[in-house]
Amino acid sequence: MLALSACGGGGGADGEAVVAVPADPAKVTGTITVLTNRTDQVQDGTTQKYADEFKKTYPGVTVEFQGLTDYEGEVRIRMSGEDYGDVVLIPGSVDSNQYPQFFAPLGTTEELQPKYDFTDKATVDGKVYGLANIGTANGFVYNRAVWQKAGVTEWPRTPAEFLTALRAIKDKTGSTPYYTNYKDGWPLTNWGSGLGSPSCDVAANDKLAETKEPWAPGTDLNVVDTLLHDIVHTGLSEADPNTTNWENSKNLLGTGEVATMWLGSWAVVQMREAARKAGRDPQDIGFMPFPAQVGGKFCSVVRPDYLFAINKHSKAKEAARAWIDWYISKSGDAQKSLSISALKGAPLPESLKPFEEEKVELVRLGWAKNNLVSQIDKASEVGLSAKDYPQRIVDVARGAAPGDLAGVFADLNKRWAEAQAEIG
Repeated sequence: MLALSACGGGGGADGEAVVAVPADPAKVTGTITVLTNRTDQVQDGTTQKYADEFKKTYPGVTVEFQGLTDYEGEVRIRMSGEDYGDVVLIPGSVDSNQYPQFFAPLGTTEELQPKYDFTDKATVDGKVYGLANIGTANGFVYNRAVWQKAGVTEWPRTPAEFLTALRAIKDKTGSTPYYTNYKDGWPLTNWGSGLGSPSCDVAANDKLAETKEPWAPGTDLNVVDTLLHDIVHTGLSEADPNTTNWENSKNLLGTGEVATMWLGSWAVVQMREAARKAGRDPQDIGFMPFPAQVGGKFCSVVRPDYLFAINKHSKAKEAARAWIDWYISKSGDAQKSLSISALKGAPLPESLKPFEEEKVELVRLGWAKNNLVSQIDKASEVGLSAKDYPQRIVDVARGAAPGDLAGVFADLNKRWAEAQAEIG
């Protein structure tokens, strides 16, 4: 990101005009390129179907897509120049204070906050630079049939109960209780997204700016990462993490060879599709919150997925803004993917109806201090949203790396505290 700070069009965007949703669709023209991480939707024609529908409302606009497998890496490189599409999903490595360098403002907070969730994560000086299509709840995707076969019919309420349930699965079924997806790495990054679930605290992320020891006993990160460690350490995960495979994991969970994975709620639809293709009941695939309660209730943090933004160098900003608004509001993609729509007041997807029935509290974290938290995270080289530190926990837990969990936590706390003191 040092390269991005020095390139990409120079300084801030004070006074830059907001790109509003076009008042008259018939007058909007141009060809726009949309960068996406959904290579599956590009390949199976889903994105083209959306473009065809969009054209019925905006006949003068042509939408083209570029599906990028290594989305973060490729876009980060392209952002050192001006060619990074017209509509872009903001890479996670871009700090929010850099948004005006790279993206055009979509509206003011006052205008957009009443309509969309998660606008605070992309707000700089009262202007919103990115809008989420969906939010995703955090929890465990699980095969109900396997859990029921093991005699577990209720959601575990504590980490200890969760481990007991996994042991029952190991003892009473032929399934692997838990699958880490260690080799691909990126699925492990979701463990960092558990922040806020054990405590049910909307300020959990912002508090990291002042917390010197985020892995101290009783903290969210300590509770969440201890569970990951204990699952692996007690032999409740796959035999060899080096052989895991993300694409195959869908089939394993869909058929019941694997019972459980910690992922976002976005994964449910993919696991159900795998179950359907294998001739199994898609409704066997369910979703449960992290095993912890506050005041007798479960909590699940809801985070925005990628934020849609407009390249500030785009020559077709109006057409790009039209696409973002239509895609979020009219495409129906959030509903089809069983995700939480970013539109305020939209109903929860069918996959999360059990959350409603059990009165699970959906926690939307505050992001007021996220830029500072991000700076500390980078200076510490911890990587809260990276794969390295959860992979290290797995390695220590299985004896493939020296040390123990207490040592890992002590090192993480030390690095965090030093970086916090350095940043100020």
